[in-house]
Amino acid sequence: MDYEIAGVVLALLLWALWAVATERKHRRLEEQGRLPPGPRPWPVVGNMFQLAAGNSWAPPHQLFAKLADKHGPIMTLHLGSMTTVIISSRDAARVMFKQHDAVLAGRKIYESMKGEIGNEGSLITAQYGNHWRTLRRLCTAEFFAAGPLDAMRGVREKCVDRMVKYISDAREKCGGGGGVDVGRFFFLMAFNLIGNLIFSKDLSDPRSERGARFFYHAGKTMELAGKPNVADFLPGLKWVDPQGIRRKTQFHVKRAFDVAGEFLKERMREMENGYGSGFEKKDRKDYLDVLLEYKGDGDGVDGHGGFSSTIINVIVFEMFTAGTDTTTSTLEWAMAELLHNPETLHKAQSELRAQIKPGKKLEEENLDQLPYLKAVIKETLRLHPPLPFLVPHKAMDSCKFLGFHIPKETQILVNVWAIGRDPKTWKDPLKFRPERFLDPDMADYKGQHFEFIPFGSGRRMCPAVPLAGRVLPLALGSVLHSFDWALAHGLKAEEMDMSERMGITLRKGVPLKAVPVPYVCV
Repeated sequence: MDYEIAGVVLALLLWALWAVATERKHRRLEEQGRLPPGPRPWPVVGNMFQLAAGNSWAPPHQLFAKLADKHGPIMTLHLGSMTTVIISSRDAARVMFKQHDAVLAGRKIYESMKGEIGNEGSLITAQYGNHWRTLRRLCTAEFFAAGPLDAMRGVREKCVDRMVKYISDAREKCGGGGGVDVGRFFFLMAFNLIGNLIFSKDLSDPRSERGARFFYHAGKTMELAGKPNVADFLPGLKWVDPQGIRRKTQFHVKRAFDVAGEFLKERMREMENGYGSGFEKKDRKDYLDVLLEYKGDGDGVDGHGGFSSTIINVIVFEMFTAGTDTTTSTLEWAMAELLHNPETLHKAQSELRAQIKPGKKLEEENLDQLPYLKAVIKETLRLHPPLPFLVPHKAMDSCKFLGFHIPKETQILVNVWAIGRDPKTWKDPLKFRPERFLDPDMADYKGQHFEFIPFGSGRRMCPAVPLAGRVLPLALGSVLHSFDWALAHGLKAEEMDMSERMGITLRKGVPLKAVPVPYVCV
């Protein structure tokens, strides 16, 4: 009993010391300069309990948007010991990316992704510097430039065609009005596409045991990394890992790396034997070929001018996790909004069927003749950006931001969800109206129209935008052209649950179930 009492007393003492230290930190920050306004933090926990009290139902991007209405478009929250500044307006975002892009180009790394492997090969989480610039140049020049993307057109169309076949097969099996899980087929398509782009292999093929293992572990990693982790906000708990999130995440990361390593070793053996990749080798290189053949430009990253196997594994894994969840989220929300707005669905399908001859399939060369389909994608990204806060930024040094003091190490969240629904910028912001993007002067998503930045802006903008601009309309257009759609179980459009849930990406709260009926031209 004495030991128990002593333990409680010690815990309370440590808590009190931590509270004093946290309060002193907040006072020191205020003395250094005026932080952006925000709710007053409590000792130790900051604003965490205040945010949860009475608002546990609200996803964070919605809750932060409501707080911004009270405290302003530049707002400070103390999430435990983590000082966080939230940007919630077009004008504040413009200042951030135009005037402070370099100093705010750091990355906040959460505990779940801290492991033995580290972030040395990561384009998403690597800190801004020479190594990151090397990776960025490689992506923009070798992966997502017009030439390499044109060379991969057949791969994209093959993966989309396979998705359409999977949906048709699933329709025959489900029977009745139960429908199919629409998001699942978009996920399989995206996962299989990345597998073909990197490895020249169909990883969604049921016969691919390695593909199934990689699919499982990559999926579990995304699921775990999207969970709130108290160790991110109370650093004294990071060694304990109280929720086990870091331990579980790193377990699945390592298992996925093991599978990627098998593909890597196999390709290296083939190259040594002179066989090549064995898949359209005469016509194109896949991403793994590019990574293995990279020799650097004076800043070699493994001491020999090329990439180490660890860095290649990190790049491969990151492409899967970044490419599949975001694609799935956008396409599922697009289908949900179309079924929720039947007149808009009719307009999109009418455009497609007027442009694509009967018996023909949609191809990438047709996309320029489909402005309404592209507008549907843009309107979906406005209302449902896959990453509501983008990837968290970090202040690499202290700076002045519109008269406020931003301390070094501050986490910066850009609430693009709130910016895309700002009534000061958008007319009828909560309505799904693709027509607003038919105006040629309307915003695009290339990072220069700050009212619409679903892929970010500046140095850390997503480099895969050119690929997304081809895949998203091709995949959505193909399922709209190939099938007529109805909600499962006779559900009416006005009865749809359009709530949101957060993981790594912004997903539909209730997965979309719909019935595909093969389209027959009469």
